[in-house]
Amino acid sequence: MIEDHIPHGVAFCDLREGAVATEHYVFILVPSLSMNAFSSAIEPLRIANQLTRKVLFKWRCLSEDGQPVRCSNGLEVSVNGSIDDIQPHEIAIVCSGVQPKAMSSKKVADEIRRVWRLGQTVGGICTGTYTLAEAGILKGTPVTLHWENIPAFRELYPDLDVNEHLFHFGDRIWTCAGGVAATDMMISRILKLHGLKLSRAVTTMCLHQVPRVETEPQKVGSAAAITVRHPSLEKIIDFIESDIEGDLTLDAIAKNAKISRRQMERLFKTYLAITPKQFIKQSRLHRGRAIMAETNLSTAEVAAACGFNSSSHFSKNFKELFGVSPFHFIQTGEYKSPSRRSRATCDKN
Repeated sequence: MIEDHIPHGVAFCDLREGAVATEHYVFILVPSLSMNAFSSAIEPLRIANQLTRKVLFKWRCLSEDGQPVRCSNGLEVSVNGSIDDIQPHEIAIVCSGVQPKAMSSKKVADEIRRVWRLGQTVGGICTGTYTLAEAGILKGTPVTLHWENIPAFRELYPDLDVNEHLFHFGDRIWTCAGGVAATDMMISRILKLHGLKLSRAVTTMCLHQVPRVETEPQKVGSAAAITVRHPSLEKIIDFIESDIEGDLTLDAIAKNAKISRRQMERLFKTYLAITPKQFIKQSRLHRGRAIMAETNLSTAEVAAACGFNSSSHFSKNFKELFGVSPFHFIQTGEYKSPSRRSRATCDKN
């Protein structure tokens, strides 16, 4: 347990005068959690203590059974006990990572629901939001989690309000996308509790140039991610990604971008060397793969969720792009990176 731990350092930040209340955290570690997200949440708290020479924050770690937990990178993290030991004064944060649905525990979800009903604040970092969803406490509150896991999450919990923000402070429910967004979240908390001077000092010590606000998007648009630098094409690609399961027609897409269909087709050929139809199909197949990786939905349900009219059409194109059938991917998680030849084959259908 971290008790009154104030690391030594050269930098110092003098807090305003007055009594300082200590905020207590308990991080509940789920197998295969992201160490990046977990450590990104703790380090701003540690640095705040170090800079002020005060115990502004205390934290400890628990697991379902009190045993060490292996992270997704293979390293084990020791804990201070089991989840039966959550104290009434602690903010309980679930830290998860890969395979969130499979790693989600009913016992942990039940405990989160219990302490939340008692009036405590709870949260989820990275894919810890899955545990909060299983606890049944997210109805009516906006939540977030890592962008890679959002498509599957939306299929499993269609009634929940999920967005792609960095983090969200709700009414006693905190959610965070993970990664370095956990640093942004904690810096925001430090700002609220202790003011701008300390939050800026923590930001500088983290080498985190500018802290981001909670409503900022997790990632740049899809167009920027594939290094497209044409305003109209960027708009088109982001429009497609925002409604990938819908009935996208080329005329409607071009109209939204305020260009002709012919102009749109030239842009795709010039910058991506594929047609708009090919891009839409590949995007839908990637979405389907993401959903299958984290849910138990049938192939027909996945096909419908990413805009295919039939499971057979989806399966045929999936195998041509990824080199394996959807069934094989569901059973093993294995696929082949799309080659130029497989992409071209898929494109013709």
